[in-house]
Amino acid sequence: MSHLSELFGSMVFNDAVMKEKLPHATYKLLKKSIATGQSLDLNVANIVANAMKDWAIEKGVTHFTHWFQPMTGVTAEKHDSFISPTGDGQVIMEFSGKELVKGEPDASSFPSGGLRATFEARGYTAWDPTSYAFIKDGTLCIPTIFCSYGGEALDKKTPLLRSQETINKQALRILRLFGNEEVKEVVTTVGPEQEYFLVDKELYDQRKDLIFCGRTLFGAKAPKGQELEDHYFGTIKPRVAAYMKDLDEELWKLGILAKTEHNEVAPAQHELAPIFTTTNAASDHNQLTMELMKKVATRHGLVCLLHEKPFAGVNGSGKHNNWSISTDTGVNLLDPGKSPRENPQFLLFLCAVIQAVDDYQDMLRLSVATAGNDHRLGANEAPPAIVSMFLGDELTEVLESVLNETEYDKKEKINMEVGVHVLPRFSKDTTDRNRTSPFAFTGNKFEFRMLGSSLSVAGPNIVLNTIIADVLEQFADELETADDFKTALHDLLRRTLKEHKRIIFNGNNYADEWVEEADRRGLLNLKSTPEALPYFVSEKNISLFTKHNIFTEIEMRSRYEIMMESYSKQINIEALTMVDMVKKDILPSATSYIKELCDTAVAKKQFTPLATCSFEEILVTKLSSLCDQLYKKTEELDGLLLHAKEHTEVCDCAMFYKNEVFAVMQQVRGLADELEVNTAKQYWPYPTYSELLFSV
Repeated sequence: MSHLSELFGSMVFNDAVMKEKLPHATYKLLKKSIATGQSLDLNVANIVANAMKDWAIEKGVTHFTHWFQPMTGVTAEKHDSFISPTGDGQVIMEFSGKELVKGEPDASSFPSGGLRATFEARGYTAWDPTSYAFIKDGTLCIPTIFCSYGGEALDKKTPLLRSQETINKQALRILRLFGNEEVKEVVTTVGPEQEYFLVDKELYDQRKDLIFCGRTLFGAKAPKGQELEDHYFGTIKPRVAAYMKDLDEELWKLGILAKTEHNEVAPAQHELAPIFTTTNAASDHNQLTMELMKKVATRHGLVCLLHEKPFAGVNGSGKHNNWSISTDTGVNLLDPGKSPRENPQFLLFLCAVIQAVDDYQDMLRLSVATAGNDHRLGANEAPPAIVSMFLGDELTEVLESVLNETEYDKKEKINMEVGVHVLPRFSKDTTDRNRTSPFAFTGNKFEFRMLGSSLSVAGPNIVLNTIIADVLEQFADELETADDFKTALHDLLRRTLKEHKRIIFNGNNYADEWVEEADRRGLLNLKSTPEALPYFVSEKNISLFTKHNIFTEIEMRSRYEIMMESYSKQINIEALTMVDMVKKDILPSATSYIKELCDTAVAKKQFTPLATCSFEEILVTKLSSLCDQLYKKTEELDGLLLHAKEHTEVCDCAMFYKNEVFAVMQQVRGLADELEVNTAKQYWPYPTYSELLFSV
């Protein structure tokens, strides 16, 4: 592409556009407002709104929307046109500062966890000037927060912005202790790697489970899966490559830094990785990325599946959250430098992360808890549900030397020897990587690997920002009052490592031995969403988030209700879909095949009494037994769904779905999948795994 520089960000009202379109004084006032967090004067907002409107109209736009992120996990928008009547039967195109900074969507129809009753409809959206406006599908989209009439946050952006302010405040306190007065702002950055599946749309349209649930509820394993490991990083097929090219262009128009794309482990699975950016922008960009992945797929006769486990028997999809913390002067505070043992500032920030992850394992685990993600965690394809940290040999040895007050024998760089002299010489890293760790240090950032592929990255990063800010505050409180800073710092580092080193594990997180070892260390193992979510409203965690003004207690309890209800609703939808598929499609198809087998046996006997019918007799007997069992189990599942309505408390209801409903769903699936492998292809009502995974 010859004009990539012109394409990139062409649909974004970014800093370069604002410099061009706004009067210099207005531009400076807007930038000052963003930098200081002060409200924008309405007169300034009017000028910005008019310039934004003119820019959008130049690109053929007629409508605008406040683009926000309610608790549904996806984005929301209500479109309004720029037209305004003139009184003479004509219209002009107008967009005021008031329309830019505030909107009023209906708040009662979004998840609120009891914060809003149906008759209490008023809600507000408010412009987030730290996130650029953009054009999508011919509409000017203005990123906003979303709150209720009472001011409670009903979205994911508001608490994320609060968490960023909190970690900025506490990190600056630490930097001042080291004599750093130049830094004015500290930001966290994120680069979320996005895994996904692509399937043929014609096949997708024949699967009710994919349409209603995003995953296959039935499906026998294909003869070939991922066991040959030939798909990972393999040659990208032409149809997929065309999709990726189209997707890149759409993302680049929106200023999204799509960088890396490749085949993932499972057949039909792929990954897109962006360059990191500020956490707020990264969260917005990832929501747009997921939306565009689906839209672009339809242009190519494909469907993009973002469910964590669309297919049993092959790897599911995650979203690796690469988190770091940096200054406005360009310094990465998690960069150990050449001599981490002699870098006390780095060691202090590292110890803050270690303590935060140990103290708030529960919050990190529940921040990724969904019905879909429960299929992955602990299944030897993703990290276990046990939170731990990987630091690698070098950093672990550095910390051991700090803890034990011993000299550190610095590792020297070693040149790689591969036995081919013509190849360029390069040095290998001083430590390996660990792909089984939930929270791994990867050079100058932490890779939080537990996120599910469909999850908004806002939630986990709210937690990361807040828990680390909380520990930084504790450190600052202690060190600011110390008589001797160096001695206090030395003692603080040693004490932190001694009290929290249990969270560090550099071994195989998939091994059964680690589960036993983690239990001995006292680490939590919250295997499912209903087991994890109650920790959100524990006294410790309510105190944490209310102390830092990330959530009010009411906001936390409402989110707990929403997350629990979402889990139950998802399992309920899947169970209802299962019942529908069995009764309307699978059993009728299987009995039709049984009838053909019976008719064939009768025809053979009529043709000649000497003909044997053992094949038909055995298979009819087997299929009939499976149909009977499947029908009984499906009826049992149907009955459980009626009983589920009796559970009015959200936690009890979710546990019932997990322990009772989901358990029977697994049995229904087992019977149906056995029916599939014994039923002639022309009778089976759905495309098989062989077709779905290998057709693109």
